[in-house]
Amino acid sequence: MSESVSEAEIAGNPETAGRAEPPAESHAPPEPAYDPAAPAPLNLPRTPTGDAEVDARLARLADADHLATDGHVEVYEDVHGGLRDALTALDGRPGPPVPSPSYEQSRS
Repeated sequence: MSESVSEAEIAGNPETAGRAEPPAESHAPPEPAYDPAAPAPLNLPRTPTGDAEVDARLARLADADHLATDGHVEVYEDVHGGLRDALTALDGRPGPPVPSPSYEQSRS
């Protein structure tokens, strides 16, 4: 002989009052698993250098904050190349004029 008992009858029963009910099934979406390769901004301060070209290259580093780690290489290589070009350009700029050899002889 089997008896069927409703939940309302069980809830009012003093014998089952102290028993924990099974947790209600949650329909919340599962939390995303930790992904160490996921983009994570470093939020490092960038101090302006005063050179517009160099500052623009350094600002480009912020693009890496929104990329997975495997995308950082492209940004770093681009920034490195740009900074190298800026340094190379310094060698091509004319500096102060070099005194002529005759200037040195006339001072003696």
